[in-house]
Amino acid sequence: MLWITNYLSWAQQMAEVNRPTTHTTESSAQEDRETEDNSHVALPSWTLSGSADLYFRTSLSAPNDPNSPTWPRTAFADKPGFSLGMCNVVATYNHKRAGMVADLVVGPRGEQAVFGSSAPANLINQLYLWYAPNDKITLTMGNFNTFVGYEVIAPTGNFHYSTSYLFSYGPFSHTGLKADIAFSDELSLMVGIFNPTDLTEFNPTGTWSFGAQLGFKDIYLNLLYGDQDGQLDPSSAQDGDHSTGPLFQADLTAGFDLNDKWYVGINASYNATAPGETVVNGERIALDDNWYGYSGIAAYLKFQPTEVTAVGLRTEYFQEMYGGYGAIGAYDENNRAQVWETTLSANIQVGAIMLIPELRLDKADQPVFIDFNAQPANYLVSFICAAVLGF
Repeated sequence: MLWITNYLSWAQQMAEVNRPTTHTTESSAQEDRETEDNSHVALPSWTLSGSADLYFRTSLSAPNDPNSPTWPRTAFADKPGFSLGMCNVVATYNHKRAGMVADLVVGPRGEQAVFGSSAPANLINQLYLWYAPNDKITLTMGNFNTFVGYEVIAPTGNFHYSTSYLFSYGPFSHTGLKADIAFSDELSLMVGIFNPTDLTEFNPTGTWSFGAQLGFKDIYLNLLYGDQDGQLDPSSAQDGDHSTGPLFQADLTAGFDLNDKWYVGINASYNATAPGETVVNGERIALDDNWYGYSGIAAYLKFQPTEVTAVGLRTEYFQEMYGGYGAIGAYDENNRAQVWETTLSANIQVGAIMLIPELRLDKADQPVFIDFNAQPANYLVSFICAAVLGF
């Protein structure tokens, strides 16, 4: 990606441990292991990295009331005034063809990211072991951030501080086993089996999710399929209890440097869940209804005029069908809704700190926000200024 030069070194380092299945992560990790193997280094190596972030947020078209719909319904960066993000510390250990990553996190952003874990396990953002039997295959087991989507949890891995709808309602993390296969420098494949999405500590449902990622150059096709909440037990379930069917998600990400100053990226995704089943008179009955979920597309454009400044624009279209997951919050007579989101951000390097001021507009086809008169409105204008430090 087209990051600011001083920002790039630690942003790439954080990307390696916060999103191990993307092109940046896998190629970098594989190269590190190849260098280690080729040089016959026998001694183990440790690294310690991390980040800390804070932000200020205000609504420009609505009162700053945390109890009113005056913030975008997306993950993180949703509190008024001066607010805390998160602090994470990432320890990595590499020895020959094996290693581990332990990513510990505290703060509101971290708590939201690991919402499927209970205390004290919610201190763990990632914890996994990897083993590379050869230069082409890497096996990973544990809890790792998702391979789906364009954006990531750690703010050091994103250009914009606030996050997209596509990121916010997709998976955050998986716990399971995956294999990454590098057919060449340009072609890669990942396949894996996981607990239901974001159930990071153990599997309470007895069902599984299956994932795959096919990468060619800077284009990645991501697939996820599986029952997320298990099946009903007629012996213990009560009439009216409901269980959803399997979830299917197809996701495409791509990014290209147009030249040494311009970069363009794209993320398109379709996520739907089958209606599932209910219990009637002690028997499980399949529901004859529509799959519900969301689809959308986001485009990213970045311009870097100097080594210490960059400007980026994200524009996103997001729609929910048949009620979706409640992301937008209100729906038309066909149980559908849509929202356009546009965010203009700058990255300004000040010593070791990256300042990220941004102006964001969310415009829905339903009156899901309010204005200064506390009247329903279908748009919201927000200003955020974040400070992010990576080490």
